[in-house]
Amino acid sequence: MEALEIAQKIYNVLDEKKAEDLKLIDISSVSIMADYFVIASANNINHVHALADYVEDTMHKHNIYFSHMEGFKNGNWILMDYGDVVVHIFDEASREFYDLDRIWKDGREVQL
Repeated sequence: MEALEIAQKIYNVLDEKKAEDLKLIDISSVSIMADYFVIASANNINHVHALADYVEDTMHKHNIYFSHMEGFKNGNWILMDYGDVVVHIFDEASREFYDLDRIWKDGREVQL
């Protein structure tokens, strides 16, 4: 599966589970760390955990596994590294504080 297909699938999974302020950003022209960021917000820590679990379970069904996950224990910002696709799931306060949308504004938002 290509990076854009993986990013779209993750975006759709998060959308199905009521993630908020969902964005898919193409960062391939401004960074070598990944091609896409999927950024989502959740209502609370339980929702953050549920979204991350659902992404992981769904991607496993397609034999796609993250290479690294951070933040699950704390639960206010979970990062899931799928190589060319990096997923960021925030609680609302952390999303506002870290403001990745502004930091990566040079990337191109992909409209789905």
